Amino acid sequence: MGVRKDAAVANERGARARHRMSQPSEPDEELMRALYREHAGPLLAYVLRLVAGDRQRAEDVVQETLIRAWKNAGQLNRATGSVRPWLVTVARRIVIDGHRSRQARPQEVDPSPLEVIPAEDEIDKALWLMTLSDALDDLTPAHREVLVETYFKGRTVNEAAETLGIPSGTVRSRVFYALRSMKLALEERGVTA
Repeated sequence: MGVRKDAAVANERGARARHRMSQPSEPDEELMRALYREHAGPLLAYVLRLVAGDRQRAEDVVQETLIRAWKNAGQLNRATGSVRPWLVTVARRIVIDGHRSRQARPQEVDPSPLEVIPAEDEIDKALWLMTLSDALDDLTPAHREVLVETYFKGRTVNEAAETLGIPSGTVRSRVFYALRSMKLALEERGVTA
């Protein structure tokens, strides 16, 4: 049945081509209707497989394919036999082009706006570290070493206890009192939370 339909489309194309020769500026609407009627369904089914079931994208590809067929009606009229292979090839190329354009490298961005963003002030960071170091010096050696082990080296209470050779309960207690002393030492230097 598909062969007879293609033959009917070919016959319509021949009649339309003869008609077009007498009126070259008139669009071949009958050819477009015949192409849509005979090929849109199977073409949509084919394209749906190519685009992993994305119906909207498949419909767009079929529409673009039929528009290209309409724009190339003269080329189709010269063709003998079925136009479906031509339509399938065009549809496949549209899908491939779409895939390639999505995979293309993104457009580079102008770096000039980054120059306007202020850089972090290194002086503030240096002053904060000096103040922190000074406040740590005010702590007792026992308090300082538990803070260094837990906060600065990132050890757990049990790991700090093992490293320092003291019970974990003692580490917890020293951390509590060391933080309280540290807060007071920082407040004396004008640092408030």
